[in-house]
Amino acid sequence: MLALRKKRMAATHPFLRGGFRPFFFGGALWAVIAIAIWLCVLAGTINIPSRFEGVAWHRHEMLFGFVGAVVSGFLLTAIPNWTGRLPIAGKPLLSLFGLWAAARAAVLISSLIGLWPAALLDVGLFASLALLAGREVLASRNRNVPVVGLVFLFGIADAADYAGAAGLIPADVGWRSAMALMIIMVSLIGGRIIPSFTRNWMAKQRLTEALPTQPQSLDLLIIVSTAVALLFWIAFHGQHLTGIMLILASAAQVLRLSRWGGLRTTSDPLVLVLHLGYVWVPIGLFLLGLSIAGAGIPESAGVHALTAGAMTTMILAVMTRASLGHTARELKAAPMTVAGYTFVTVGALMRVVASLGIGNYDFMLDIAGAFWGAALLLFLIVYTPILWRPRIGEQ
Repeated sequence: MLALRKKRMAATHPFLRGGFRPFFFGGALWAVIAIAIWLCVLAGTINIPSRFEGVAWHRHEMLFGFVGAVVSGFLLTAIPNWTGRLPIAGKPLLSLFGLWAAARAAVLISSLIGLWPAALLDVGLFASLALLAGREVLASRNRNVPVVGLVFLFGIADAADYAGAAGLIPADVGWRSAMALMIIMVSLIGGRIIPSFTRNWMAKQRLTEALPTQPQSLDLLIIVSTAVALLFWIAFHGQHLTGIMLILASAAQVLRLSRWGGLRTTSDPLVLVLHLGYVWVPIGLFLLGLSIAGAGIPESAGVHALTAGAMTTMILAVMTRASLGHTARELKAAPMTVAGYTFVTVGALMRVVASLGIGNYDFMLDIAGAFWGAALLLFLIVYTPILWRPRIGEQ
């Protein structure tokens, strides 16, 4: 059976030999398209036939469309590394990707076809992923059951967002839950890969002093405290206690980040960008906390620090590194990749600054969207050939 699966894998088109290939490509492409649509909606030049009103559609597609695609690709790619089993590839992978793509179209035209067909497709993807990942992880008795659980809960948050759009529950439950889950995932996965990749790089550079360590009890405590603060943000987002908890979680995340030695990695963009992405986590938590504690800061500043900043920068960092590593290419950021890292950082800064009321809001919003979209466009330009071609050494 194993030999047969390997034979089928060799006969499969390279684009369908690993989950990162279609989902990273599709996620980045949809991000560029969706941000362009959103900027046109803001300018009043188009109307979208979606049951989600403008802001809700933008929020849903950024979280469950773009971020959801990259999470899917990451999970499908990580499972073989975690379990030692062959990856999901070929027609099964194409089916999952098709489900994601069909959901994007269904959400966009949901005022024409109804909300529930879109919900079935969209939530069905995350349910399928959680079942497939759960089967593989449990079969190998792997430790990453919590990651699979987060993906399952992400699917529930997606369902809640549809229920909110239908008026069945408060409209903010779904997207707040999805954001919280993704920040927890960034804390969990980032807390593994950032110190690990940083330590490996430092060892190669013979920087042997104060090497980062793998997650310890303090890291677990910080993740739990962040999760509790975000849970309060979902359930009691208007309470001053929630603001205080978010600010304390931010301080804890700063402590955690300071132990990873990011300032020593400035000569390697592939490593440095991981630290730059993670620094948005305490910034976002701090801004959210201030907004709730009555500092007069709009909540959108913290929301976009966590989404346009933390999530997107970490996504871009993981997509570029994984695309190179899993195709046996040199782990070196090309100039256009570095430009992409710069653009996503500028875009996030501009979006947060716009929320803080600095400068002309509409102009800043357009600039932020343009830089953010350009970062993902650069990823497509550089990495589409890599994602569609065989791994080096394969046919």
